[in-house]
Amino acid sequence: MKRKLDVQQLKIGMFVYELDRPWRETPFLFQGFEIRSDDEIRELQRYCQHVYIEASETYQIPPPRKPVDKALAQETLNHKKIEHDLLIKIESHPLLKPVYHDQTNLEEEIAIVHEIHRETKNLVYTLLEDARLGKNLNTAGAKKIVGEMVESVIRNPDALTCFTQLKKKDEYTAQHSMRVCILALSFGRHLGLENQELNTLGLGALLHDIGKMKVPNEILNKPGPLNDYEYALMKSHVPRGVEILDHTDGIPRTAIEVARCHHERYSGAGYIHGLKGDQIGLFGMIGGIVDCYDAISSDRAYHTGMSAHAALKKMYEWRNRDFHPGLVEQFIQCMGIYPIGSVVELNTGEIGVVVTMNRIRRLKPRVALVLQADYYPAPGSTTVDLMNYKTGDGQPCEIERVLESGAYGINPVQYLPVNAAA
Repeated sequence: MKRKLDVQQLKIGMFVYELDRPWRETPFLFQGFEIRSDDEIRELQRYCQHVYIEASETYQIPPPRKPVDKALAQETLNHKKIEHDLLIKIESHPLLKPVYHDQTNLEEEIAIVHEIHRETKNLVYTLLEDARLGKNLNTAGAKKIVGEMVESVIRNPDALTCFTQLKKKDEYTAQHSMRVCILALSFGRHLGLENQELNTLGLGALLHDIGKMKVPNEILNKPGPLNDYEYALMKSHVPRGVEILDHTDGIPRTAIEVARCHHERYSGAGYIHGLKGDQIGLFGMIGGIVDCYDAISSDRAYHTGMSAHAALKKMYEWRNRDFHPGLVEQFIQCMGIYPIGSVVELNTGEIGVVVTMNRIRRLKPRVALVLQADYYPAPGSTTVDLMNYKTGDGQPCEIERVLESGAYGINPVQYLPVNAAA
C-alpha cells in the first residue's frame, strides 16, 4: 500500500514508488527505488515536495524497477555537473574570465539579426496562438530560431540586446518572451555556458510563459491589483505551461526548468513549489532573474517600467532574498552598469543614449548624442566612444548620471540600430 510522505521525513531503507512530478524531470535512473544513501534523500528533497512510499515498515521484495530513458537521465546528470561547477566558480571567483570574445562589431551583427528578430517575432506569435488553441507546438522551428540567436549572441550579444528595447504594452507576452530569451542567452554567454547549454536555456526562456495562453486576457491585462481568485489564476500559468511543454516532443527537461522555476525565489517565498536556494536549479535561477528584470523595466497594464539602471539596482537590493546573490552580481556585470538603451548625462552636459557596451572598460560605453549641453538637439547622428571622447578642456569624458526613462522626451529606440523594426 502506498502512502504520501513529505520529503523531509524520508529515511534510508524506504521504497519510493512515485514522485510528485514526472520521473523524466529528475536525475533518477529508475522509476521506483529503495533509498540507500543520504545523497539520494537530498536529491529527492531538491526535486520534490512529497513522494509516495511503501506504507509497510517491512517488506521483503520491492517491485521491479522500471528504467527511464538513459539519454535523458544522462543529460540531466551532465547539466547538474555544469550547474554545480559554475555556482562554485561564481562564489570563489566573482570576476569570471571571459570564455567568448566578440567576433563582429555592432554594425556588422545588426545587419544579420534584423532578419532573425523578424523570424522570431512571427514564430513566437504562432507558438502562443497554437498553445491557446491546444495545438502541437512547432518545436523544430523554435529550436532552429534559438540556434540562430545563440550563434549571434556568441558573435556579439549587443546586437540582439538592442532589440530588448522594443516594447509595446499591448504585445507584452510575446515581446517579453523574446526579450527574456535574448537576456538569458546574453547572460548564459557571460557565464561561459557551452553552445548546447545555451540552446537549451534559450528554448526554455522563449517558452517560459507559454502557460499564460491558458489564462484569461482580462486577468493578464487587468490595469489594477488582482484579487485572490485572479492571482491564483495568474499563478496557474506555471503548471499549465509545464504541462504543455511536458507533452511536447523534443523539449529537454532542463529547458522546462525555466518555465517551472522562473517564479521561485531564493528565500522560498516564490511559487509554485516554494523551492529555495539551490533547489531551484541554475536555469530556473537564470529564468527568474531575467524574467523579473524585464518585467520591472517594462511598461505593463498596471505599472510604468523603470529605467534599466534602476532595475539593476533593485535586483541588487533583492539578492539573497529573491535571487542567488552571486548570479545577480554576474547579471549586473553582464548587462553593464549602464545597460544598452540607458539615457545618460555626460560631464560635458550633453545627453545621450548608450548604444553598445565596452566589455573591458564598462564605464566607457559608446553613446549616441541626443542633446547638447544647452539642450538643443545634437547635430546629425553623432555616436561617441567614451574611451576616446574628451571634454572641452581635454579631460576624459565620463557619464555623470543616469536619467529616468522618458527624460527630456527621449525614446532610446530612436537612437538604436533597431528603429526600423519598432
